[in-house]
Amino acid sequence: MNFIYLDNNATTAIDPRVFQTMVQELKEPPSNPSSVHTLGKNAKQRLIHAKLKISSFFKAKPEEIICTSGGTESINLFLRGLDSGHIITTAIDHSSVYKTIQTLEKKGLQATYLPVGPWGAPLKEHIEAAIRPNTQALVFSAANAETGVKLEIEAIGDIAQKYDIPLFIDAIAWIGKEPFPMHPAITAIAVAGHKFHGPKGVGILFVKSSFKLPPLLTGGNQEYQKRAGTENLAAIVGLAKAFDILKEEQTTITQHLSDLRFHFEHNLQKLLPDLQINGEGPRIANTSNLAFPGIDGETLLIQLDRLGIYASHGSACASGSLEPSRVLTHMGIPHKIAASSLRFSIGKFNTKEEIDRAIDIIASTVQKLS
Repeated sequence: MNFIYLDNNATTAIDPRVFQTMVQELKEPPSNPSSVHTLGKNAKQRLIHAKLKISSFFKAKPEEIICTSGGTESINLFLRGLDSGHIITTAIDHSSVYKTIQTLEKKGLQATYLPVGPWGAPLKEHIEAAIRPNTQALVFSAANAETGVKLEIEAIGDIAQKYDIPLFIDAIAWIGKEPFPMHPAITAIAVAGHKFHGPKGVGILFVKSSFKLPPLLTGGNQEYQKRAGTENLAAIVGLAKAFDILKEEQTTITQHLSDLRFHFEHNLQKLLPDLQINGEGPRIANTSNLAFPGIDGETLLIQLDRLGIYASHGSACASGSLEPSRVLTHMGIPHKIAASSLRFSIGKFNTKEEIDRAIDIIASTVQKLS
């Protein structure tokens, strides 16, 4: 391949082992897990087996795993059950969280958007200070999709436990990059398969069985009556395989991502001393949000695209906007710096040779644009 893909927070290449697992499922006779005949029963068993694999990853019960069409649906499934009272969140969460909460506010939900500042994540003292008698949920991203800055999950889990408030975690930008700290206070977690080398069009919502969750889609009795519709069995089986791979290889993957990102940032800063890293807090292993002062980010992105370096200006779901990133501006980053920033996100299939080539191309392109 002549291109270098550094946009793994937008989507990832499917792992060949996941692909083969899906192909095997697609070769099965036509079957619906809800059918009562033998083919349907066999499909049901394959669905149950996949659910057991996924639930074991989260040390959960199979009935606490709801399969969805992806991260956005998982997030909406949980949030749209919060139609009253008060929640605590931030203005830097993914658009599927941020815009859904804004929609619910118009229907009477009260939301406190915590400041994050240059750190890039809410602080535990601000969360505790914002709690009200009618606070019904804490809603946060485990890792910010644009900057990679991580949430203090353990500390915030302790707060949720102390006040007995449900804690919802959007883990879409975390899962696959580092081991996930499964705090006992976490009530629900949203995950998308295509963010960690699984299939597109499938995700899960882990939600504790003790939490009363109304369905977003009504109809049949699938997914424990929480999500109607015939299950996408090939995708679910593929997702279970992706989780299996993570269980076996997460330590190696995390080290690989961390090593490549350090190499990328360290050597790029040598060539471009003015380079700035956005987000002062600890970051997930694969993500670099870099500001190139004096350079127009859109122009740089286009030039890199022409040279076969694929990065992004922020979250893929917010692309197409000429405005600087909502995440960066809410962190207090000046307009010009935000407009000069690009996100580079490394995946497990990237190599050191690719990163070295990317460093040379990025540095030379920035120098030409200066």
